[in-house]
Amino acid sequence: MRGVRDESGYNQGWTGGLSTQIRSERRCELLISKMDSLPSRKVLEIGCGRGEIARRLAARTGMQVLGVDRSERFVQQAQDDAVEDSVRFEVVDVMHAEDRFADERFDYIVGNGILHHLYNDLDAALLAMRNLLTEKGKIIFLEPNLHNPYVYLIFTRPQLRRLARLEPDEMAFSRRFAIQHLKRTGFGEVEVEYRDFLIPGVPAWLVRPLVYGGRVAERTPGVKHLAQSLFVSAMRDPI
Repeated sequence: MRGVRDESGYNQGWTGGLSTQIRSERRCELLISKMDSLPSRKVLEIGCGRGEIARRLAARTGMQVLGVDRSERFVQQAQDDAVEDSVRFEVVDVMHAEDRFADERFDYIVGNGILHHLYNDLDAALLAMRNLLTEKGKIIFLEPNLHNPYVYLIFTRPQLRRLARLEPDEMAFSRRFAIQHLKRTGFGEVEVEYRDFLIPGVPAWLVRPLVYGGRVAERTPGVKHLAQSLFVSAMRDPI
């Protein structure tokens, strides 16, 4: 397994290995579980990277999927690998997305490990996303859970942050933090669940036991809050 780095040298994901493949597949299915996936629906994926999730969403649901990322290198690769007619990619920074999509609205805005990159501007980013949703639109994200021991160490220890090549402004957060920011930026029906105990880079023989054991742990009080990810969903509040 190796890191996927952007033009600035920061790590934006992982490639290779069974754990990476299984995590991607399971996360796509989680996103779909919160959707009414009709072909007429429009999806915006923020921080699409090289397009794996966007392509999988389009193939699995038939919905119109637009993946955006601020990395020209990632978007070019995503375009090169795209075969589905219902998926496309553009270079767009989420903080300026309202300008690009002034006349376009989306039923779903999704992302895999994106909101924590916007930690210092989270309210502004959420407000921008809210303004891009249809009247009954929804955001759905998977984010690193600060209460997970692995995540906590990677994000809070300077030496480990450097080794992991994290961006200076990115920071994992808690369930309470996510709920507070969503409610004060105009979202309702907020749900933040603890999901997934499978971390990148574990040996192949350990992937299946972690998946099956994680399903039990996700339902176990006192243990579920240690999951690797927060599964965030919220509706655009019409008020």
